[in-house]
Amino acid sequence: MTDRSPTQASRRKHALRRRPVALGAAALVVAGAIAVPAVARATQDDPAQETTLQQEFAQAADEYQVPRNVLLAVAYQQSAWETHQGGHSTSGGYGPMHLTDVTADMMAGGAAGAAGRSDVKKLAADDALHTLRAAAQLTGRSTRALRDDPAANIRGGAALLASYEKQLHGRLSDDPDDWYAAVARYAQARDQRGAAAYANRVFATMKKGTARKTSDGQRVRIAADPEVAPAAAQRGELKLPAAAATATECPPTLACAFVPAHPSNGQAADRPANGTVIDQIVLHDTEGSYASAIANAQLAGTASAHYVIRSADGAVTQMVPTQNLAYHAGNYVTNMHSVGIEHEGFAAQGATWYTETQYRATADLVKYLAARFDVPLDRQHVVGHDNVVGPNSSLASGVHWDPGPFWDWDHFMDLLGAPVDGRHGVGDIGTAVTIAPGFAHNRNTVRICPEDDPSGATPECADVRRASNFVYLRTAPRASAPLFGDQALHPDEPGTTRVNDWGSTAQAGQQFVVADKKGDWTAIWFSGSKVWFHNPHGAHTVPAPDATVVGPVGVEPVKVYGTSYPDPAEIPAGLSPSTQAPLSMYTVPAGQAYVTTAPPRLTTDYFPSAATKVVFGGKRMYTIQYGHRTSLVYETDVRAKGVAQGLTAR
Repeated sequence: MTDRSPTQASRRKHALRRRPVALGAAALVVAGAIAVPAVARATQDDPAQETTLQQEFAQAADEYQVPRNVLLAVAYQQSAWETHQGGHSTSGGYGPMHLTDVTADMMAGGAAGAAGRSDVKKLAADDALHTLRAAAQLTGRSTRALRDDPAANIRGGAALLASYEKQLHGRLSDDPDDWYAAVARYAQARDQRGAAAYANRVFATMKKGTARKTSDGQRVRIAADPEVAPAAAQRGELKLPAAAATATECPPTLACAFVPAHPSNGQAADRPANGTVIDQIVLHDTEGSYASAIANAQLAGTASAHYVIRSADGAVTQMVPTQNLAYHAGNYVTNMHSVGIEHEGFAAQGATWYTETQYRATADLVKYLAARFDVPLDRQHVVGHDNVVGPNSSLASGVHWDPGPFWDWDHFMDLLGAPVDGRHGVGDIGTAVTIAPGFAHNRNTVRICPEDDPSGATPECADVRRASNFVYLRTAPRASAPLFGDQALHPDEPGTTRVNDWGSTAQAGQQFVVADKKGDWTAIWFSGSKVWFHNPHGAHTVPAPDATVVGPVGVEPVKVYGTSYPDPAEIPAGLSPSTQAPLSMYTVPAGQAYVTTAPPRLTTDYFPSAATKVVFGGKRMYTIQYGHRTSLVYETDVRAKGVAQGLTAR
């Protein structure tokens, strides 16, 4: 084994690095916040100028003999130095070091949306998702301490790094350059390219330096070290396989690159060749920077989308081949049948982030994908994350609300050649309408609070009036009537104008059945209720005479579902079926009707480790525009009007 101990010259070089270094103002956007200007001429060794968190990094680095900048830079890539107050990140990573301890419940309720799946425990058992337990063994601290105490968590990360360095080189070095392989191993990557990409980001952070203020007010910094020169050849010591070259799947109009997401953030598949229909494209926003979204998807136990699109210039990074499942939508069935596209931006500040270049790049990509997979260009098939239903009753309220009320659906659908606008008006009761309020002149008041806006642009709760993509829905035909409260969000109270309260809004392009009319007000069937919106002379609607609508066959309310798995009896012997139950707060009462824009699809399940990977059930389910979100009903429970003859879907 090569001796990696530093020379005397190297020791002198890195001793000099602890002298005060002037840091330039940082404008780097990181996941969850915008970086604050760096503190000028702050030395690592001046405790008087250090926050508690900065001191904890220094103490942990010294205790486990990890170069301080190495530890700080790894933590920066893992969490942007956030502590996830009150628990874990959305993906099961704890503390500044993002030590993972992913449970089956997290897999069920997180981006995988694996509620009801028989393999959820197996999905969560991946060793890469349990670095916290290894850190607990190394430090002698309890797993609880490493979850809840930032200081213990930082020490756990330092102990892991030190253990990797010892395993690889037999000793510890005080030269950061010698830690390249240990840093690469910390990523838990499965191939050389993923490990190297992570280590390169860490060392780039050390080289440039950075600083930011965390959400709990802690200022943390890394002094720039322009002399850092990592021993990149060490990547071979990890004995990881070389990744196969992956071509991007993009139209020729876009600048595309491929950077693989961590394999734990999705599943290998062979869609649609294996029979699994891809019939939705789901749009998201990153709630952080383009770079941080790409970096986050490369961490074990986080989330992934197939594509990420930059705000400034529409550059595209593909992270998951479209044949594979990405964990992006919080509902496994949606993941199974969709492609996910992330947009750099913040939902609460959407219009300032969603640029024309980004809209046009996304439109080119969506048209390419729609043509390739035969995805209809309508708002049941091109949806926002906020339009995805939760997989079960307990998770119905928790699916994300991005890209939010400030994504210009009117303009975007026009770019797709499928405009939601047209000759405005409203037809008779029982006919369908498309919600078409426009955007620029459709100004609504919403309330935004700091916790809704990780960009840092909202210091306190405030009401703002902005161009938006929705109409407010009320319980009666008057402006003073309470807003409708979605049953999952507000079971016993009205809705609100809070920016994340999706339940009281109908978005541009969505289609509903007219339930009533009174003066300037129109009522629609929505989430099992009759709701009203101001619609003088049909200004906010376009008649949809060709829409297909479904309603209950009999007098009993129809059950509504968030998933579409086959019945247990339809699953081959030796495989454990996924389970599903109706969403307890939702039904389609007799007399109501809802729009569907596709024929019913066969129930489907996926078993990646089985010989028969895709199993189709004998029943079909319609996707309906039930409320703000789409939902599923069994074909046998409803009667359809206007279905084109001979259409089928798998």
